[in-house]
Amino acid sequence: MTGAAPVAAPQGAAGDASPSRLMPVLFIGVFMAALDTAVVGPAIPALREAFGVDNRQVGLIMSVFVLFSLISTALMANLSDRYGRRPVYLWSVSIFAVGSALIAASPRFWMIVAGRAIQGIGAGGITPTASAVVGDSFPPAQRGRALGLIGATYGMAFVLGPPLAGLLMVVLSWHWIFLINLPIAAVILWMAARVLPSHRSAAAQQPIDVRGIVVTFVLLVSLVLGITRVLDGFSGLLLWPWFIALTVVLLAVLIAVENRAAQPIIPMLLFEKRQLAVAYGLSVGAGVAMGAIIFLTSIATLAYGVTAKHAGFALLPLVIASMVGSMGAGRVLNRVGARSILVLGFALLALGYGGTAITGYGIWLFLTASVPVGLGVGVVVGGALRSIALDEAPPGVRAVAQGVINIATAIGTLTASAAISAIADFTGGGAPGFATAYVATGGLMAVMALGTLILRPTPAHAAMELDAG
Repeated sequence: MTGAAPVAAPQGAAGDASPSRLMPVLFIGVFMAALDTAVVGPAIPALREAFGVDNRQVGLIMSVFVLFSLISTALMANLSDRYGRRPVYLWSVSIFAVGSALIAASPRFWMIVAGRAIQGIGAGGITPTASAVVGDSFPPAQRGRALGLIGATYGMAFVLGPPLAGLLMVVLSWHWIFLINLPIAAVILWMAARVLPSHRSAAAQQPIDVRGIVVTFVLLVSLVLGITRVLDGFSGLLLWPWFIALTVVLLAVLIAVENRAAQPIIPMLLFEKRQLAVAYGLSVGAGVAMGAIIFLTSIATLAYGVTAKHAGFALLPLVIASMVGSMGAGRVLNRVGARSILVLGFALLALGYGGTAITGYGIWLFLTASVPVGLGVGVVVGGALRSIALDEAPPGVRAVAQGVINIATAIGTLTASAAISAIADFTGGGAPGFATAYVATGGLMAVMALGTLILRPTPAHAAMELDAG
């Protein structure tokens, strides 16, 4: 096949520092990027009041961040494989800090939207680069725990983000929700410049895949617009099928372009390996599981009378369980293998989401059912899928392989957000409508659990370690 990416290991693949020195840099960077997704929600009322914008306009704050994060992920991951982990990680954190500063200093709402776009570009490079550093510099026996800890940052951000944002707004102002990123970014940059691996790949001599970048950009924009316009389609504006059709056409164009590129931004060889292809499909399912959490508070308010002000507290058992699931799965990943971990995770999600759809037995059933949802999300978005990508991807495209995990997960999250709302509205709305949507979600998670069985039972390095033990 033409256009295959170079797969030789990067020069100097061994890390410049020990895992114990690398982990704080990676953890804090990923946590900073994840936290800025969680802290925006509490700031939305203040931003709406400060700039006089409506709900549709203020919604751009989230959608623009997600869109530009998606677009950035493939590019930054490719640059990381070409030019090394250290410079791309430093660029990504710096770009994120610039976006944060622009938001905090914005006199106009459009500047806040621009700042969120810049933040998204930076965030898109942080997580895949951090995960690739784990693959480059951590011994196999420590990778599962490290990836599980990185996965747990999202649960921690979800727990700490809203109360931190509320505290900053009460004591100071909404500006400090973004200004606080600046000293954190400065610490990350100082630490990263000292300890991150500094190798460059031989692929850096190849020309940049400009056509692939352009096609990927347009494809992801079309896909995001298609997904986010599903709700408009149900109100009579049937635009979303056109965006989805354009996405299919652009996907075919991308495959043709990447097969001819000397150094493709998304190497097609990643999808030729069954293990990787299945992992990417499961990543979409993991994203659906994450996105479905958003509307669980709607069940709490509509079915059990929980006030909107206190609805977030109904998810506290879920969030704590998510952190436990992510870290626990990371600790046992090398012993039991990714397939077993993922089967368990999706089975828990099927059980939990199915349980949340039963609304006739009081809120305690809802809270109880949210625990397996949290455990399942922690398991499937923790280290297992990223571990598969590290095991199966050639060293020269490790960051890109991790980036595709991010893209697939984000697509699943966006799809869940659109589909659950659409199903709930189409089936009558209110608590019964959301119950139907979560029955469908639980069924999809059961299908994902069965699909996981296509994976090989145990990663090769895990099997060797077990035999050696």
